[in-house]
Amino acid sequence: MPTYDYKCDACDHLWEEFQSIKAAPIKKCPKCGKSKARRQIGGGAGLIFKGSGFYLTDYRSDSYKKAAEADRKASGGGDSAPKSDSSSAPKSDSSSKSSDSK
Repeated sequence: MPTYDYKCDACDHLWEEFQSIKAAPIKKCPKCGKSKARRQIGGGAGLIFKGSGFYLTDYRSDSYKKAAEADRKASGGGDSAPKSDSSSAPKSDSSSKSSDSK
């Protein structure tokens, strides 16, 4: 849910409200009680889409990333490629042998 900025035209009181997007704008000022409140147009929160995602963990420092990589390797969860199956290799050999014997 977003946070909206409000300003009262009667007393110039500024405040923020945490509301649903579907919620109607607040009209009554919590300070003076008059129905002169207006929702302000804000810049909103800045999202940075960079790399593989936009989560907080994607922007960790280099030292944190190096330590995490060392922990991953130490625990055996490295990024090694899966070993190929030896049973798949003879299939390509047998096809070449059958074409040579004709």
